[in-house]
Amino acid sequence: MAAASAPAVEDPVRPEARIDFNDPTARSDLWQRLRNGYGIEPIDNARVRKWERYYAERPDYVARMTDRGGRYLFHVVEELEKRKMPLDLALLPFIESAFNPQAVSVARAAGMWQFMPSTGRVFDLTQNAFRDDRRDILASTRAALDYLGKLHDMFNGDWHLALAAYNWGEGNVQRALRRKRDHKADTVYESLRRMPGETRDYVPKLQAMKNIVADPAAFGLTLPPLENHPYFLSVPIERDIDVELAAKLAQIDLDEFQQLNPQMNRPVILAAGTPQVLLPYDGANAFVRNLPQAQGPLASWTVWVAPKAMKPAQVAELVGMSEAELRDVNHIPPSMVVQAGSSLVVPRPEERLHDVPEDLAENGRLLLTPEGRALRRVSFRAGRRGDSVVAVARRYRVRPETVAHWNNVSVNARFRPGQHIVVMVATKPARAPARKSAAKAARVSAHKAAARSPRAPVRKAAAGTTRKPARRATAKAPHNGAPKAAAAARTKSSPLAARR
Repeated sequence: MAAASAPAVEDPVRPEARIDFNDPTARSDLWQRLRNGYGIEPIDNARVRKWERYYAERPDYVARMTDRGGRYLFHVVEELEKRKMPLDLALLPFIESAFNPQAVSVARAAGMWQFMPSTGRVFDLTQNAFRDDRRDILASTRAALDYLGKLHDMFNGDWHLALAAYNWGEGNVQRALRRKRDHKADTVYESLRRMPGETRDYVPKLQAMKNIVADPAAFGLTLPPLENHPYFLSVPIERDIDVELAAKLAQIDLDEFQQLNPQMNRPVILAAGTPQVLLPYDGANAFVRNLPQAQGPLASWTVWVAPKAMKPAQVAELVGMSEAELRDVNHIPPSMVVQAGSSLVVPRPEERLHDVPEDLAENGRLLLTPEGRALRRVSFRAGRRGDSVVAVARRYRVRPETVAHWNNVSVNARFRPGQHIVVMVATKPARAPARKSAAKAARVSAHKAAARSPRAPVRKAAAGTTRKPARRATAKAPHNGAPKAAAAARTKSSPLAARR
């Protein structure tokens, strides 16, 4: 195989700019640049004080959060300035995810900007078998700022309401504005009634973080030094490449590579869907030097499409790998069947020269159904105390991994009170007509025979008298609670009761 050519390295925000780390502005303080760009109206209330205390009492947590966020903060600041948006918003991922691009909430929000699946699709964040752009640093930041800008315009330039809508949903905020409000409050945001506690704390948490960044010493905290230059650079890729090999060529550990490229769902990067990777400055230079020297194929994996519904063991035998490895690579829970049309990552044959085509790289899906009888989808809400994946699995007698797969959460996740939970339950087979017992059949036969026999003559009534037609006898319900017991039995056996 011909050696790959050396790719160019560029700043993903300013591809036209020459990268010069000796430029004096590159050595200035990024935190100060951020402070100078604050533009959202401050608030000052008891909730702000509460969250200031919360962060001040957890210096280790703040240190981990700011160290991690240092990788991405320059990029977010650059994007905000390019759009002429307030730089306060660069601190929002601290509130959303502690600046963790691999974070996934129990409500299935993902990435450092915490996009729900449906909202992500609205803002063109691809979610398929191979990648989830809600976790992509560049794509999710672009989508988040698009969404925040839209909300800012929707609420007539009120950033507090735009932030509330980002957390709670624009429709909920619009309805809250139409309801009776607390007109003694200092801001429209604070006047809204019936906001969830998380939304009522949302802007105060951001304000608390702004105050800490403005003067960390006042809270007994220290921020890590951040210089005003890109932490990562963009390197284009032209061929499919294994994730581990890409990290090796960049001479960085796998964890660092995944922190910068967290959108990958599989151990291979498909160039047709992901035409670039992000690498630290030194890693980008190493990757550019080492890629042309790489020997052999860059990808040891490819994509195979299931022609029909198959068990994982059948697929594994067909593609030449163990069932355990197939399940691990493709995240297939136990007791699941791979449906026709599913796109699975499998070992790439040595004779295969072509990479995965764009249509498959962009649209591949993994479709799974549990083994056994046909299933139907049932959705219900978690109770007042919430629920856990393990508890739901125990209740429905399935594995926790299966419930986690149905709801796209981790096995150890908890569902919040009122959150929708999805389970798949077996469809009951049609009940066959009950066979009549021999005794009942005999009684019915005797009754029919009696009906066919001639009746005794009826004596005429005496003159001057009229006979009332005999009333048909009706059995009175006994006063022993039997009807209630029967009704309870019927309720207990009904499918609706079973679902409750």
